[in-house]
Amino acid sequence: MVAYSFQRQFADAIVAGKKRHTIRAYGAKRHAFVGEGLQLYVGMRTKHCAKIIPDQICKKVEQLSINVGDLEITGIELRKPTKKAINVTLLCDDDMEKFARRDGFDSLSHMHAFWKHTHGVGRFTGVLIGW
Repeated sequence: MVAYSFQRQFADAIVAGKKRHTIRAYGAKRHAFVGEGLQLYVGMRTKHCAKIIPDQICKKVEQLSINVGDLEITGIELRKPTKKAINVTLLCDDDMEKFARRDGFDSLSHMHAFWKHTHGVGRFTGVLIGW
């Protein structure tokens, strides 16, 4: 079982079923595997910690890159490993807009503002974990 903490701004989208994945950087912490249990919280490691929804099962794990430009997100790339190869998908503008909404944002421009503020301009590489 892997626990993930979310900013409060994403809790309503998770409860409504609009946000069904999380994007996380590679790092010292281990990420979930397909089939593993997930716990989703706000305020983890604080006195305001609360579970957002009942435990979920990880349904997908994909490598992800987001190119954050100064004025906009210039690209989102998903890499899904299969038994024979790695399928690479570079999202078009319409698909990036849909992706931003599935990630809990009102629009791609709101996602850009969040990513630029949180991670800065440049290429972010991490994993997309879906439930």
